[in-house]
Amino acid sequence: MTTKVVLDSSAVTRLAERSTTAAALVVTLMEEGLWPPVVPSVVLVECLQGHGTSDALENRLLASCDVVEELPASLARRAALLRRRARRGSAVDALVIASAEPGGLVLTSDLEDLEALAVHADEVAVERV
Repeated sequence: MTTKVVLDSSAVTRLAERSTTAAALVVTLMEEGLWPPVVPSVVLVECLQGHGTSDALENRLLASCDVVEELPASLARRAALLRRRARRGSAVDALVIASAEPGGLVLTSDLEDLEALAVHADEVAVERV
């Protein structure tokens, strides 16, 4: 059973869209008790542009998420191990997967890298948004 949902940068961007698809997914996650999702703060580097107007939709979504600002050394070490084992993925991708351990669900549009990392993780599922 999924205990938490973790968003990568592409999921933040996708869920922030003003579309019926994005709204429906958010409602489904809420109904299943999987809201708010976790967003490691390093993800913001990839999904924001650093300008209030350009980032308005993402910031509105992020206000409803659990943005985790702390990066313990143990999580960084775990992400490094996952990345080494997978031999692919960015440091941010590896941190997203490590943040979902154990038993979490990662939402992304970058299935290839995140699935490669999740193979080496503790019961982490990856799904496309």
